[in-house]
Amino acid sequence: MIFEMRKIETADIPFLRDMLYESAYVPEGQEPFPISILDEPSVSKFIDGWGERCGDIGLIAEIDDQSIGAIWLRLFEETPEIGIAICKEFRGNGVGNALMHALETEAKDNGYRNLFLSVDPRNPAVRLYERVGYVQVGWEDSFWRMEKRL
Repeated sequence: MIFEMRKIETADIPFLRDMLYESAYVPEGQEPFPISILDEPSVSKFIDGWGERCGDIGLIAEIDDQSIGAIWLRLFEETPEIGIAICKEFRGNGVGNALMHALETEAKDNGYRNLFLSVDPRNPAVRLYERVGYVQVGWEDSFWRMEKRL
């Protein structure tokens, strides 16, 4: 699959919000989260005021000017936390892998030495995270905390 990547712009905020919703893993057979979950402070903090904070880094994957996925990094109290989501119909085609590697390059260029993420251990994306070098370093509520040293 051929796609392009570019930096997140202000006009991408609605798509970034959609991707934040997509990033919330829902196990097979369970009801999806209500869209209002995006207004919860513990969730909205990942994109509120995007681009206004020091340390915000993000990329969009596109095919023919259609956004198909996003990855973003936000600094929380010295912890560089990433979020990633790919539109369902484009998963399994290397988009997530490419976005992860591209963000790592951006993060290194901006002086980051490690990256963190939180993931439901039942989420199939765990395989991608492990494949690109993330390791479990702890638990936070019911989520794995994973880290990759750059």
